[in-house]
Amino acid sequence: MPKTNTIQTKPHYPILDGLRGVAAVIVVAFHIFEAHAASSYTQIINHGYLAVDFFFVLSGFVIGYAYDDRWGKLTIGGFFKRRLVRLQPMVVLGSIIGAACFYFGDSTMWPMIHTIPVWKMLVMMLIGFTLIPIPVSWDIRGWQEMHPLNGPAWSLFFEYLANIFYALGVRKLSKTALTILVIIAAGVLIQYSVTCSSGDLAGGWSLNGEQLRIGFTRLIYPFFAGLLLSRVVKPGQIKNAFLLSSVLIVIVFFMPRIGDAHTNWMNGLYESLSIILVFPLIVYIGASGTMEGVKENKICKFLGDISYPIYITHYAFIYIYTAWASDNHNASFELKWIYGVITFLVSISVGYLSLKYYDEPVRAWLKRKWQ
Repeated sequence: MPKTNTIQTKPHYPILDGLRGVAAVIVVAFHIFEAHAASSYTQIINHGYLAVDFFFVLSGFVIGYAYDDRWGKLTIGGFFKRRLVRLQPMVVLGSIIGAACFYFGDSTMWPMIHTIPVWKMLVMMLIGFTLIPIPVSWDIRGWQEMHPLNGPAWSLFFEYLANIFYALGVRKLSKTALTILVIIAAGVLIQYSVTCSSGDLAGGWSLNGEQLRIGFTRLIYPFFAGLLLSRVVKPGQIKNAFLLSSVLIVIVFFMPRIGDAHTNWMNGLYESLSIILVFPLIVYIGASGTMEGVKENKICKFLGDISYPIYITHYAFIYIYTAWASDNHNASFELKWIYGVITFLVSISVGYLSLKYYDEPVRAWLKRKWQ
């Protein structure tokens, strides 16, 4: 019998699951509003892209909690199998949905789409199944994404890298060594955020030097800070933790851009300090929370279950909405609102249907066959 079968799944932190869902839903709304933003200064939910950094903190915490004390029974191969079973099925489906929606994005924003032959698009879909990033020269949309059929897959690419780093070496670091790594990473994060020309941490989705630097800067601190948090902090008992931590997430994401073109560093400092201080605090509160009744437990479970499917499938519909918005600048506010709400509801619905009729059955089958 495979060795991984002897390892029992630990109980989840239900509030952390719920918070992941809160952030994922906000991401969908952020991307819808982004289609109408004239600049980063007019963007509603201005810091919504920091959800990725929050996900990395959560992931590091959960990985440490779930696996740190299991390496006596768990092999590196077994660890990777478990992570692939958890993440890869939806990566594949996200690429398929992106391919199915690709040509609906043909617009003034992406005029090259109608020039892309079907065979080339299908090749990109197959590459997307693997999460192997494509070079900028292979772009088929015009945004230079490493995963042009499913933009958010870039963060899964970095998530996998973090898992590889953890399994191959970082898991063996002492608390002191891990603390030093996290402090250095925090310094790098602050340095980049206050000196970059954009004044924000948006980026990481292209296979070039600048974007890779952003991606690794956004990955290393939050993921390993979450891992360190799981090792050094013992959760307490905090009432109304889900409400409190959800409010903190909303405040961080919805905060208007700080400063102006001459004081970009202020916005960068806000974002880096949010990641360094506020996100670990939110995770601590969530991990320390007690469930306030059956209703809250159901809400957190629902949000946690749909969070990943929503995140990894929604952008196909954002592409379509953004294409429509680019071709209809003069559309009425009411029409933009109606199409935006439809896009939001479709994104949530597809995420839920993907969970129930694809992700859960496929993962159950893979666990029986592979683990």
